[in-house]
Amino acid sequence: MTHDLILKGGRVIDPSQKHDGVLDVAFTDGKVSGFGKDLKGAKEVRDVSGYIVTPGLIDLHTHVYWGGTSLGIDADEFCRASGVTTSVDTGSAGPGNWPGFRKHVIERSQARILAYLHVSHAGIYGFDHRVMVGESGDLRLMNPIDAVAVADANRDLIVGIKVRVGLHASGDQGTVPLNIALQVANEVGMPLMCHIDHPPPSYEEVVNMLRPGDVLTHAFRPFPNAPCTAQGTVKPEVLAARKRGVIFDIGHGKGSFSFKTTRAMLANGFEPDVISSDVHKLCIDGPAYDQVTTMSKFLLMGMSLNNVIAASTVNAAMALKRPEYGSLKVGSLGDATILTVKEGKFDYADVTGEHMTGDRKIVSEGVVLKGAWWHPKRSNKFKKVAAA
Repeated sequence: MTHDLILKGGRVIDPSQKHDGVLDVAFTDGKVSGFGKDLKGAKEVRDVSGYIVTPGLIDLHTHVYWGGTSLGIDADEFCRASGVTTSVDTGSAGPGNWPGFRKHVIERSQARILAYLHVSHAGIYGFDHRVMVGESGDLRLMNPIDAVAVADANRDLIVGIKVRVGLHASGDQGTVPLNIALQVANEVGMPLMCHIDHPPPSYEEVVNMLRPGDVLTHAFRPFPNAPCTAQGTVKPEVLAARKRGVIFDIGHGKGSFSFKTTRAMLANGFEPDVISSDVHKLCIDGPAYDQVTTMSKFLLMGMSLNNVIAASTVNAAMALKRPEYGSLKVGSLGDATILTVKEGKFDYADVTGEHMTGDRKIVSEGVVLKGAWWHPKRSNKFKKVAAA
């Protein structure tokens, strides 16, 4: 047998190869080993005809330090349900509690977990229903020296540095925490992901400080600190940041995605670079829910299915600087997601309370992880066929 597993007959959408059409995808030893029509020679074959096959979905903004922070959710449970094969935790842990995150969560998880390390000593420690303390509001918690050491020693898992600025995250400190985080990112040669909420600082101040390859998350947030003007145009600072290579990520979450903002941005031809859920304990039951629901909102609002998938696969992989992710090219990581686009009437909500009714919904139907079938209990939906 040449391959361990073949997914046969699905509509394969792989933006990394600009491919959209029916063919087979094969996996061997945890990697993609075949991409073409009528592949043969496999120990296991799954018939996925009638379904969409994509590279494994990447959720660039999650919080999966379950048990270590109050906002953490279980990565494996979330990934099985939402078709995500790689969760990128964004700052749940800082240098003071990174070892526990690595040992007790990441190394025990079946699904892939990468992380942005928070510049704050204990990461996002005060995010809960009753206690809401912005970790960047007390500069005594900024720990740049140890952040550099931890990031440097864990380059296999840490993909960048995280900082949260804004009234709720950093109080009246303005851009000071961002300045500290940028120093750390420069020292270790990694990109930065910056959260933004209510001012101070302003959206314009933040994007003006970001470097090519840095990620602004919560990019389509509502007023105040929206990326568009009251007249519905994109702020010039935002356009300039994109031109120099700043990456705009959705990071839906509990308070950071607005239909009104999105309508204005898409009307101006400004699509997000990356779509992510910012899933955590306070938004997993709404309004964000999961990655595929967040993707569905952009499909509803006019983005093409291929661009929505690109923003959750190859674009996220490029933001991570890991081109072996988010692709079904032979030799890439052996991750794939099986999707359907259901038709009907579906209610969607943003963080402001606005509701929209959509006629389509992206649904996760199955997952291949590390080259093997990995799926919830209903895995018999895709019956094994005779080995090819």
